[in-house]
Amino acid sequence: MTSPAAAPVPGTAGAAAARCAVLDDYQGVALSLADWSPLAGAVDVRALRTPLRSEDEVVEAVGDCEIVVAMRERTPFPASLLARLPRLRLLVTSGMRNASIDLAAAARHGVTVCGTASNGEPPVELTWALILGLARNVVTESTAMRAGGPWQSTVGADLHGRTLGLLGLGRIGSKVARVGLAFGMDVVAWSPHLTAERAAEVGVRAAAGKEELLESSDFVSVHLVLGDRTRGLLGAPELRRMRPTAYLVNTARAAIVDQSALLRALREKWIAGAGLDVYEQEPLPADAALRTLPNVLALPHLGYVTRRNYEGYFREAVEDIAAYLAGEPVRKLG
Repeated sequence: MTSPAAAPVPGTAGAAAARCAVLDDYQGVALSLADWSPLAGAVDVRALRTPLRSEDEVVEAVGDCEIVVAMRERTPFPASLLARLPRLRLLVTSGMRNASIDLAAAARHGVTVCGTASNGEPPVELTWALILGLARNVVTESTAMRAGGPWQSTVGADLHGRTLGLLGLGRIGSKVARVGLAFGMDVVAWSPHLTAERAAEVGVRAAAGKEELLESSDFVSVHLVLGDRTRGLLGAPELRRMRPTAYLVNTARAAIVDQSALLRALREKWIAGAGLDVYEQEPLPADAALRTLPNVLALPHLGYVTRRNYEGYFREAVEDIAAYLAGEPVRKLG
């Protein structure tokens, strides 16, 4: 197969230079949003814009690299893949947590894994873009305007006075809560370990249980970390508890919601609609039903995709690489 298009960093190539690949640079901005010149002469950097869809493609694309920079969970690094990359010595991920990297396997293969800082505000802002887009039918009305269609065809849902249910009240969920309060919403939250005291600190109510939150909320937004206890947390029984006028928003992880149950809920109108930014397979296949359902507002995992986040990711990736080459790795994971 043909390798994905790659762009080199001027001045970094050299016979003794370590090879570095920056993966999943979809927008083609990785090399322009940070100063890579500190690595000149020591590292030969190339950026790959095309998604790598299989382990074979990853091996072909970066098998010659000692250093790889990964963007969040776009390209997983399980034990099976790490075993096929014997040259790899440093794996940098954006963010300080990446569940798609097998840290134990990396350690066994002598691969140092380092992270970068990540701002929590961008996914908060995108969550509200989805909520507002759903509530006021923004895409439907904008599309009609562009096409010369009917002047007003929908009646929006109110936020003021309605109930926002948050599954998760951590770093991101608590910020989403404060915006909901500013809109005049009644905000209720639940997570497996949430206490009434913690909820009160944010100014919201703690639901007595997950079921109560689902039954009482007009908008349900997911802000939990994916793990054994949260995988499939919302299945058919839970989705049936939601109001038929309620909306589900997920900017966290797709697997927290049973995807088959979600499709059925949307098709059979158990709920009014969903705003989605995360999927079990990314990029989402072109023929996926979620791309076409009229009551779905779907975005291509843009939650953390902002200039400030990207500038921080790539600046600190350069720092991570330079520190590793100096024998003093920083922001190590695992």
